[in-house]
Amino acid sequence: MNGIVLGTRGSELARTQTALVEDALRNAHPGLKIGITVIKTSGDEKRTLPQGRKGLFTGEIERALLEREIDVAVHSAKDLPSEMTEGLEICATFSRAAVEDVLVAKTAASLAEVPRGATIATGSVRRQHQLRWVRPDLQIAELRGNVPTRLRKLAENSWEGIILARAGLERLQIATDRYVILPNEQFVPAGGQGVIALQIRRDDNVLREMLAPINHRATLLCLRAEREFLRLLQGDCGTPVGVLAEIDGDWMNLCAQVFTDGETEPKVGRLRERITAQPEVIAATLFENMYGEKK
Repeated sequence: MNGIVLGTRGSELARTQTALVEDALRNAHPGLKIGITVIKTSGDEKRTLPQGRKGLFTGEIERALLEREIDVAVHSAKDLPSEMTEGLEICATFSRAAVEDVLVAKTAASLAEVPRGATIATGSVRRQHQLRWVRPDLQIAELRGNVPTRLRKLAENSWEGIILARAGLERLQIATDRYVILPNEQFVPAGGQGVIALQIRRDDNVLREMLAPINHRATLLCLRAEREFLRLLQGDCGTPVGVLAEIDGDWMNLCAQVFTDGETEPKVGRLRERITAQPEVIAATLFENMYGEKK
């Protein structure tokens, strides 16, 4: 194969992530011709997003992949629905960036220092539930748009702060005057947060081999566990659930935090298993421990 085409969203973060993939491929395969196709998704075109958000930021890219308009889809892994589109697979990931959420605040040096009754903006249902759990006195405002747009909206509004993914800020090399890293124990991140996922057609063995040298195996294993837990829960990026897998030597630590409508306290589960087991099996065990059933 002399050349490949990468498909991506048009946001600044998506383009930055795709540039990382392009550089890694050029280093692994000198002389490889690489094209980039920018695809506008439904999520990019909508001013407000419905609660059922499956595939809003990925559907059009996946269609282009299936129709062979592109060869590799470059995704923020947390945007992908937990049910993989038939005929496609995630075959590689980059080394995971920072997984934490951060509070970008105007005055407060910590979440505890945010004044009572102040407003924090976030468009994430998960983060909204986590905020109500940790700081029920705060007001919550809806927030949409890419990372620079969200930071601009913070400056233009009377909000005290906004919550963003640390990975996006760092990949864009955006320096904020103040941001506070929120603890994973309370703000368990979204499944796939901080992960760049490379998706191909399942029958494309040539591309699978081509991408193998740039794959970070530990990150892919963690992503598989997180996505399987979300699949069993039937959750996606619009569901109030956090799930995080981490590898510690020969062990995988998997933590899930699930909020239910009408309940303030989340259901939390943790599991530590040797990574000799398939990530999907580890996720299924945690799900069974939490809900007493197999799927």
